[in-house]
Amino acid sequence: MFCPNCGTEVKGKFCPNCGESIEVAPETLESPEIKPAVITPGAGSSSKYSVDDFISRTMEKPGSGETFEIENNYLLNINLNGKVWSKKGAMVAYTGDVKFKREGTFEHGLDKFVKKAVTGETSTLMKMKGQGKVYLADQGKEVVVLNLQNERIYVNGNDLLAFEDQIDWDITMMSSGVGMSAGGLFQVKLEGTGMVAITTHFTPITLVVTPDQPVYTDPNATVAWSGGLTPSVKADVDFKTLLGKDSGETFQLKFRGQGFVIVQPFEEI
Repeated sequence: MFCPNCGTEVKGKFCPNCGESIEVAPETLESPEIKPAVITPGAGSSSKYSVDDFISRTMEKPGSGETFEIENNYLLNINLNGKVWSKKGAMVAYTGDVKFKREGTFEHGLDKFVKKAVTGETSTLMKMKGQGKVYLADQGKEVVVLNLQNERIYVNGNDLLAFEDQIDWDITMMSSGVGMSAGGLFQVKLEGTGMVAITTHFTPITLVVTPDQPVYTDPNATVAWSGGLTPSVKADVDFKTLLGKDSGETFQLKFRGQGFVIVQPFEEI
């Protein structure tokens, strides 16, 4: 466009030579081009809260080849190539060719079915079979992976997230003369060589037990313990308990032997 007064080329609303005001038709005004957002993971960005920055911070980690990998504190990544057992309903995402099937009523034998019925153990298993990646989580609880090497551990059924197919398991009862009100009397025994994943409310603490130093825990805060320990239920029952004036810590678990106990900072009812 040129100035009608002096003929100077004009790119705005005023002539740069003589200052003459230039009327511009609306249709000649250029609008800035709006481009769709393009997500390029790993490309980097100068903005702290850009889409690229978010993806870069939360993108899945490169795998190490292990069957069980902790993706973050709350997610378990299973590199599935065969069959793995997990807690029913724990899958949050997966890739590949994977089939999910609920544990059959008698799939693990009549013995385990009867034990579940008698003990009231409600931890239902889910079978995952195929090839791919499966991500597991359980209500935002932290994930712990234990690689057993011909070892044995006991886990609260509600805190068991997943285990490899070659791991042997069974439902066991803690020998005790007290009633069911003690809680924590039934647990899942896992033994063999392979990966086991458990969950805890918040970050757990592991207490070492030695022959000369037993450990006492709240049954509802106890997550798991090693196979070398002998647990029992300790009951503090006295006259105040009968009057309802006790401390609220009527029952404790006592662990003796050589090993460890995993306790969470949360009482799971």
